[in-house]
Amino acid sequence: MTFFDLLGHLAGFLAPALGLATVLWIAPRLWKRARSARWSSRTEALMLLGSGLAVLVAGLIVFGRDGKMFTYTALVLVQASVAWWNRSR
Repeated sequence: MTFFDLLGHLAGFLAPALGLATVLWIAPRLWKRARSARWSSRTEALMLLGSGLAVLVAGLIVFGRDGKMFTYTALVLVQASVAWWNRSR
């Protein structure tokens, strides 16, 4: 495996967590009545991405391979819970 193949695999592994974190980070900023966040903007983005990566790594360890639907379901639930908790009071 070449270095560029490795980068492609890592980008493919990271893409679901990064994509969902981006959507969950941008969405509250589009609503006028959205509550203010507990964390700063940068911290919120890093927490969303970090929790998503943790779920993907856990799914890889538990199932021995990437891309299981249970892992993606857990990814959505965990990242949405982090986003909800950050905006709730």
